[in-house]
Amino acid sequence: MADEIYWPCSRAGEALEVLSRETGTSGASSAGPGPATGDVAREAARLGWEAEEVDVSYPEVERLVRACAPALLRLPGERVLAVVRCRRGRLTVVSPSGLRQVPISIVVRELRSSLEETAGPGVERLVDRTGVKGGRRERARAALLERRLQRHRLDCGWLLRLPPGSSFPAQARQAGLHRDFLGFVTAYAVSYSLLLASWWALGAGVLRGRLVWDSLLVWALLLVTLIPFRLASVWSRARLAVGAGGLLKRRLLAGALRLQPEEIRHQGVGQSLGRVIESEAVETLALNGGFLAVAGVIETLLSSVALAAGSAGGAHVLHLLGWCLVTVGMGRKLFHDRRRWTDRRLEMTHDLVERLVGHRTRLAQEPREQWHVEEDRLLDLYVQDSKRFDRSKALLIAAVPRGWLLVSLAVLLPGFVNASASIGLLALGVGGTLAAYRGFLRCAEGFSHLSGAILSWGYAGELFRAAARPEAEGTGDLGGAEGGEVVLEALDLTYRHQDRGKPVLASCTLRIARGERLLLEGPSGGGKSTLAALLTGLRQPDSGLVLLRGLDWHTIGREAWRRQVVLAPQFHENHVFTETLAFNLLMGRRWPPTDGDLEDAAEVCRELGLGDLLARMPSGLQQIVGETGWQLSHGERSRLYMARALLQGAEVVLLDESFSALDPENLEQALDCALKRAPTLLVIAHP
Repeated sequence: MADEIYWPCSRAGEALEVLSRETGTSGASSAGPGPATGDVAREAARLGWEAEEVDVSYPEVERLVRACAPALLRLPGERVLAVVRCRRGRLTVVSPSGLRQVPISIVVRELRSSLEETAGPGVERLVDRTGVKGGRRERARAALLERRLQRHRLDCGWLLRLPPGSSFPAQARQAGLHRDFLGFVTAYAVSYSLLLASWWALGAGVLRGRLVWDSLLVWALLLVTLIPFRLASVWSRARLAVGAGGLLKRRLLAGALRLQPEEIRHQGVGQSLGRVIESEAVETLALNGGFLAVAGVIETLLSSVALAAGSAGGAHVLHLLGWCLVTVGMGRKLFHDRRRWTDRRLEMTHDLVERLVGHRTRLAQEPREQWHVEEDRLLDLYVQDSKRFDRSKALLIAAVPRGWLLVSLAVLLPGFVNASASIGLLALGVGGTLAAYRGFLRCAEGFSHLSGAILSWGYAGELFRAAARPEAEGTGDLGGAEGGEVVLEALDLTYRHQDRGKPVLASCTLRIARGERLLLEGPSGGGKSTLAALLTGLRQPDSGLVLLRGLDWHTIGREAWRRQVVLAPQFHENHVFTETLAFNLLMGRRWPPTDGDLEDAAEVCRELGLGDLLARMPSGLQQIVGETGWQLSHGERSRLYMARALLQGAEVVLLDESFSALDPENLEQALDCALKRAPTLLVIAHP
């Protein structure tokens, strides 16, 4: 590869800026030299990108290169390649001297060269012994290298994507969804035009009372011609559905992670499950409804052209417009009925899940004769709303298209009876009628799906909007801290919950020096847990400052702050995920873990008194735990939460009511572990 194509790693930041300009991503201009490769992620974030460092196995390198754009590929010899796009087997890259075209095969060979240098000579000798010649020799060599190196992984650089909270249309453009949409519309319009033309050719012959071979041949040729266009529309639709669905799910997940505890703590498990269900419905219903609606609009527009040229002319088109208004009115009724039905369904989901969660309490305390009273009432209301919604849907999907057939044929009937129009014009009128029938049918089904998506958006839209909330990135640079130095400081904090007028904390000041072991006691509802959430950044104060080594949250950044100040929340605000015990222990440290991580996790478990638990588990740290796995007791869960916090290696560790479920012997053992492992410790407990 020519030297002028790539950038030295020392200019990776400059390459990112040029790549950002070429792809139209806005960002601040860089001052000074670009960062080293280790700072690419931070520099990319400053320029409006999200950089994901990727490593792939040897056989997957070519597939990665074909789908990586935009990206910074790391090549041997401390070089990077700034990839703008990939088309027709060639990469468009931005070099220090401008845009260049590079064959994919050359880039793949460069990326694989470091591994092939070690395995290549042995493979060459093996191929020489086989006596294979020509093109078969290269194929045999490639197959042997792939087999021998299939377990080896290569660090290939960084994939660059717009953050999930950025403009959704911009993300769609970067993913090429606009091309897929235009491709779908164009291919579908052409294929449907050919279909109309084919049936016009056949219908004209039928209405004349005779069929000639020429008409049949034209009909057959038109049908054959539309096949590739129909395949292209299906392919474009599939690409658009996969791409748009992936972007939407990524955005909703990012939004869920940015919701504040105060926004969701008032919701029960049932409401949270209902939101998840509606989030999934947004994608399914919107995509299906969107495709059907677009297809229906295309078919209706093309049918209006045929009707205007048919025997009834403009009068037929006016009837078509009038029937469109009737369809809109029935669609509004469907929307209102569906809203009532959706609200009732979500109310039932919330009630059912909450009752399942508290089922044992219900069996013990609620009279048997009252167990099903509320469920029966909700079911009766649900059945009534379902009947109303089903009637509206049946009228829209069944009555609207069939009603149009009756109206349209009534308009065409005088032309047939009086023979006042030519056979060709009558054929156009009939073809336009049938095309409009299909269009109304698709529009009705599409509106039914879209109405569901709009209603679901009312529940999932909050997640979508939350993804765009700005988050403090900061510098992440904290430096070191000496013993006795104030590490964490709260100055005049005031905080009130959204549903309360009186602040739970008012003018609260606290200083924690490195190496201190503090006990914070107070009555229930006194604000201890709220203070812990403020210190760890889970909540932001209404007024006042929280400083870590003299720097605030916005200066340090969210990630760096939460690496240095870690909280083990109260039992009811913490969770054991249905995964391996190792994942539950190390999820805040690193995943996948190294051998050293697993050894540290096992050691901390033994220090907390969980050694017997590990010995009982058939798979040890790889044992699946959680609701559908190995069941942990209250005390075992509390110690798991402590281990999770201690394993993160934070500067300050906060344990909120972590010892309340332990007997004196286990409490002493767990406390010794916390005192040993935490550089600075704050324990919250009841008096």
